[in-house]
Amino acid sequence: MHDKSGATIGALAEAAGVNVETIRFYQRKGLMPEPEKPYGSIRRYGAAELARVRFIKSA
Repeated sequence: MHDKSGATIGALAEAAGVNVETIRFYQRKGLMPEPEKPYGSIRRYGAAELARVRFIKSA
């Protein structure tokens, strides 16, 4: 998760030690915002989102 373009949801989940469905669950419950999806591309997550997932997981 070190490149400037960000990470996919799968890479975010792996880095945080959770399942992709866990991140989607957090988004549905309003604990995490869903990032913008650029036209013709995929959503990207950054260091702030990783920190947030880790925080939620530990709470």
